[in-house]
Amino acid sequence: MKKLIALINVIAWAGFWAFGYIALTSQDLTTAQLVIAAILALAGLVTGIAAYVKLARGRARRTSRLDAAAREKAQQEWGK
Repeated sequence: MKKLIALINVIAWAGFWAFGYIALTSQDLTTAQLVIAAILALAGLVTGIAAYVKLARGRARRTSRLDAAAREKAQQEWGK
């Protein structure tokens, strides 16, 4: 599942940059085409941020916290 989310993240950011570039730099677009490019760029931005946050939260949940005894033992061994 993480690989699917990562793939969605990459595709979304690529869409954001591609359509954002088209919307900002192209001079031959009609107003409708410009609006569509801007909407697609916004969709890529939102999807990319959502996928990134989902990946980052999954990473944060996987980190294991030490219980009090293990933490105390690690503190005692710190200066050795």
